[in-house]
Amino acid sequence: MSSALNDDLSHLNTIVKAYDVRGLVGSTLTTDIVAALAAGFVDEVGAAGAEVVVGHDMRDSSPEFAAAFTRGARARGADVVSVGLCSTDESYFASGSLNAPAAMFTASHNPASYNGIKFSRAGAQGISMDTGLGAIRDRAAVYLAEGIPEVAEPGGVRDLDVLADYAAYLRALVDLSDIRPIRIVVDAGNGMGGLTVPAVLGEAVGLAGLPIEIIPLFFELDGTFPNHEANPLDPANIVDLQRAVVRHGADLGLAFDGDADRCFVVDETGGAVNPSAVAAIVALREITRVRAAQPDGEIVVLHNLITSRVVEETIAAAGAVPVRTRVGHSLIKDEMRETGAIFGGEHSAHYYFRDFWGADNGMLAAMHVLAEYGNQDRPLSELSARFTPYALSGELNSTVEDVPAAYSRIVEAYTGRADFDEFDGLTVTGLTSADEPFWWFSVRPSNTEPLLRLNVEAATPAAMARVRDEVLELIRG
Repeated sequence: MSSALNDDLSHLNTIVKAYDVRGLVGSTLTTDIVAALAAGFVDEVGAAGAEVVVGHDMRDSSPEFAAAFTRGARARGADVVSVGLCSTDESYFASGSLNAPAAMFTASHNPASYNGIKFSRAGAQGISMDTGLGAIRDRAAVYLAEGIPEVAEPGGVRDLDVLADYAAYLRALVDLSDIRPIRIVVDAGNGMGGLTVPAVLGEAVGLAGLPIEIIPLFFELDGTFPNHEANPLDPANIVDLQRAVVRHGADLGLAFDGDADRCFVVDETGGAVNPSAVAAIVALREITRVRAAQPDGEIVVLHNLITSRVVEETIAAAGAVPVRTRVGHSLIKDEMRETGAIFGGEHSAHYYFRDFWGADNGMLAAMHVLAEYGNQDRPLSELSARFTPYALSGELNSTVEDVPAAYSRIVEAYTGRADFDEFDGLTVTGLTSADEPFWWFSVRPSNTEPLLRLNVEAATPAAMARVRDEVLELIRG
């Protein structure tokens, strides 16, 4: 066995993550590995003789990887539908509307040196390590070692541009035609939002104009990310947007990540709107819409365990059933399907919609925010404050070599003061009293690094800071 093959087999085990594939271009992720993964994917999802969607983002390496995937998939008998340059939620649209498995080449918000693959089963259903991704990896290892045998009837390939249909589909889900005129700044971060925003919110694909003035920031597609990382979760990467919103007197700002499946919101003062507040706003709108058409049925809405308490409270107050989930993209997609939930929200600004095949769609969430804002007269800062009644720490990461020892210190310190659950990591909820306002925190280990992730929420900023500092001291020993 050659050293190059040994390297590829070793890399295969490191780049296949819990929910997707992510690696360094030309090092841990190569065209040979991609072709083998394509063959394994076609076999695992039973796509021989059927169609497989392949799309890619604007990274320099993405077209070459998409071509390698196409070769591997066709060799195993799949007919490839190449949708070309697209956002991740466009690939979900293609997978859902064609009822076909899909592979999307992107590394989302990671730097330019990375690329990866997000897989979907037919109908935009998720694939995780436990539901097929591990098997795809294992099949790919065999193909790397032995070669990819071509079936008797290899698949074909056809090109399909889905952007116009995608934009029209979203416009049909959220009507923005009658909102009051608004001005927004959109930071695409040189990512795929530069393609999708003009199509969905503008007139780039021939749809009717909307009463929305768009001030674009970094719409040029550039996988080297020359202006800032396409990761709006990092506050440093929304500074340009915040300044532009204030400078232009805009009503609000939107920031998309590299593959445009996540959207972050900034109010008219430049203040960041917490993703939990966005989740609560969208949940309330979706509950109201579905209840109007379905007065008597049960309505389920998902929220992961580290969204703000206000999300659960908003869902329950609207007469729907809140269901708490673990953190994780494919896990939530599975829960959407199993529970029949109409919507799901994550703290990380992933928003899932039943009417989008249970998949996440940052653009659709943004449209809901625009509709809610544009159908009332208050500034966004005032509107979002209603859904931000508590103090949150944000996610705080600590390097920890001995996770069980850190857990033990936390349990010992809070026994008698709190309740515990281990639904996903360790969640600790304070025992409230007249003198003790509510608080809770979650500690979760990273899947890939020796890190513990801490999230804290409390009724007041002082209580949040006290609990945050206590727990950080326990975690860091």
